[in-house]
Amino acid sequence: MGSILRSTGAIVAAFVVACAIMMAVESLNGKVFYPELGRAAQGVTDPEVVRQLMAGAPTGALLVVLVGWAIASVTAGYLAARLAGRAASGHALTIGVILTLGGIANNLMLPPPVWFWVVSLLVFLPTSYVGGRLAPAAAR
Repeated sequence: MGSILRSTGAIVAAFVVACAIMMAVESLNGKVFYPELGRAAQGVTDPEVVRQLMAGAPTGALLVVLVGWAIASVTAGYLAARLAGRAASGHALTIGVILTLGGIANNLMLPPPVWFWVVSLLVFLPTSYVGGRLAPAAAR
């Protein structure tokens, strides 16, 4: 029972940290790297306007998002493996699957270009696995 709770806690903690990293990177993206995009999106709630903003988003802005997602995924994979203390790859891949599902939901809500769909579907599992492999050997 203790190992189930520890595994669940590790996945939840890793997910929370991943979300925090992704939100921070996306916030920086709209304030530092592409402030014109951030200003245009501020306070927008109309789905059609959001679709137009995504369609016109610079490629660089979308690449920053992908880099943020990869950093968050590596961190989450590492954290899940480290906190669980066992089955590092399994925990890392579990958080990778959860993040992939979140990425799919995000892409359905804010439809990005097709290339972004493809890359975003491929980013989470490998990077979370790498994060799990970075965990100390005792966790594996």
